[in-house]
Amino acid sequence: MNIEILGADSMGARSMATFVEAGGHSFLIDPGVALGPRRYGLPPHRLEFEAKDAIWRLIEERAKVAEFIVITHYHYDHYNPEGLHVFEGKVLFIKDPEKNINKSQKGRASYFLEKVKGIAKEIIVADGKSLKIGDVELVFSEAQPHGYTPRLGCVLQVLIREGNFSFLFTSDIQGAPLKEHLDFLLESGADVVFMDGAPTYLFPTKFSKSALDAAFSNTALFVDEAPFKALVIDHHTTRDIRYQRWFEEIFAVAKEKNKRILTAAEFMGRENLFLEARRRELHKGEGSASHNQV
Repeated sequence: MNIEILGADSMGARSMATFVEAGGHSFLIDPGVALGPRRYGLPPHRLEFEAKDAIWRLIEERAKVAEFIVITHYHYDHYNPEGLHVFEGKVLFIKDPEKNINKSQKGRASYFLEKVKGIAKEIIVADGKSLKIGDVELVFSEAQPHGYTPRLGCVLQVLIREGNFSFLFTSDIQGAPLKEHLDFLLESGADVVFMDGAPTYLFPTKFSKSALDAAFSNTALFVDEAPFKALVIDHHTTRDIRYQRWFEEIFAVAKEKNKRILTAAEFMGRENLFLEARRRELHKGEGSASHNQV
């Protein structure tokens, strides 16, 4: 299995876009990229726009060869409603646009599906489904809250298994603060996991202490118990310049278990590019946007 993370917050823009080749088939998961409109009261820096454009070009390239596209939910950093050409002739596995969805995402889903239904080869509502494509097994979780509550809607976790090897894409579970998040993580037994970690940058105004405590506790439990070979924690997590301090105890558990936690950039052998987290410095023209994990 070949796993290529195309975009992530450690690569300079909001994204979890991932391309997977397995069993002679190709899957593109969440082909979207976006920028935080305001951060520290500041708009995106020029370098963020450049990173976003680079990620989108890569998504377009991989979309040309992908047979299947997965959309785990309808936030614009996970799909592009205006980039319809990437969906042409593809089989789409989508989050249910009617059930377990908030008002905002329901409206976005309706708009998107109206535009894409005439160009996609097939559109399949994937919530809770398990299916085989040749030698590849696809397993989708039931709809799970986008974080601690369903206020922001729900998402699907996606497991791709070929033979004895599997890859889990958690989507926006924000550190797995709920039992249903953690149960699917543990039951997957995945070798490689791409996980959206706790959004510490939103604490305490939009992510409560109870939510943060639950996310850290469940992430630590997963690191302790799961048999993964690589755990990529990124997306909401790496929007915080201090994320390493928040995750010290989890890193310690990983070290004790001889397991390494990586950012998406590190997984792809690249230097971290925390542009949104360092937006103040970029606008002031100070410091470097790069910051390697110790």
